[in-house]
Amino acid sequence: MSVLTENQHFKDLIVWQKSIMLVKHIHQASSHWPREEMYGLTSQARRAACSIPANIAEGHGRYSPKEFARFLMIAHGSLMELETLLHIAKELGFLGLEQLETLEAQVREIGRMLNGLLRSL
Repeated sequence: MSVLTENQHFKDLIVWQKSIMLVKHIHQASSHWPREEMYGLTSQARRAACSIPANIAEGHGRYSPKEFARFLMIAHGSLMELETLLHIAKELGFLGLEQLETLEAQVREIGRMLNGLLRSL
């Protein structure tokens, strides 16, 4: 996985594309969570998910490998936050085991991709 040049777009990164799909899946899953969680766990999980592709894009926009790496680390932190929130949702009965495992598989894949991209910098 190579670093993009300034002539390429962050949308060409597969990790960005997959993180956008994760945002979609988090929104779909959390739409079934209790209404009273709208400003709590639901909002926090959605914000953490959105932070992942947003930080990938922002880091790429800095045109500096050092800055890009910093934003990729922030994206990875948001990914770990999201994984924790999904476990909380499971423990509270908002997510079933199968749904958690599906979302966790996406989280792991994105985590591996972020780590690979960081190593390439």
